[in-house]
Amino acid sequence: MEEVIVERPQPAIAVVRLNRPEARNALSQAVRQRLAEHFQALGRDEDVRCIVLTGGDKVFAAGADIRAMVDATPIDILLLNNQRMWQTIASCPKPVIAAVNGFALGGGCELAMHAEIIVAGEGAKFGQPEIRVGIIPGAGGTQRLARAVGKFKAFKMLLTGEPVSAQEAADMGLVSEVVADDRVQARALELAATIAAMPPLAVAQIKEVLLAGQDASLESALMLERKAFQLLFASQDKKEGMQAFLDKRAAHFTGA
Repeated sequence: MEEVIVERPQPAIAVVRLNRPEARNALSQAVRQRLAEHFQALGRDEDVRCIVLTGGDKVFAAGADIRAMVDATPIDILLLNNQRMWQTIASCPKPVIAAVNGFALGGGCELAMHAEIIVAGEGAKFGQPEIRVGIIPGAGGTQRLARAVGKFKAFKMLLTGEPVSAQEAADMGLVSEVVADDRVQARALELAATIAAMPPLAVAQIKEVLLAGQDASLESALMLERKAFQLLFASQDKKEGMQAFLDKRAAHFTGA
């Protein structure tokens, strides 16, 4: 059985779905490798404009595979080079929407935080429980979490290992939107369709500038924004979008 499935439910949209229900979609080494391969391929695919990442309607991902780690040595972990797999997801040029039902814990929470938008079901739970097994998050769980929710909320989650509800996650800025559990997948696809209909060059520039600017000074980040703003005036999509606005018609964007 394929542990990571790629589906194409609509034009320009790809769904990457974790498929280890018997293990609550635990992120084994094989799963991480397949995720990296799929995101690398989808990032290059000109027919894909938005990616939905999900574990299905029951559980997103309940962390790493502890059985595979219990006897691991520091050198074993070092030689896995997992940071390269995670970086493939982080550097994907296409916008990613995480559709989260059920648990997003440990590596699952870290995986969701690699997305640009997180749609969570009302029954979803987010957490970084690594401290309870004697380690800390190793795929951005301390750094991305603090950037998303702030120092004090992050410390509470990291030092207690306690999960938070979807609504708590939304209130602290970890989740974009909370919907009924049976609406998560559909809502993620709705958002993906909206984004896929936008001009691809502008979408790509927004993602690149926002992520790069987060760790830059405000002055430098504003400079990146200005350059991207100026660059897009050379695109055909800019001409199409503005003319369509004046003509009071729907625009058709091609990514040129």
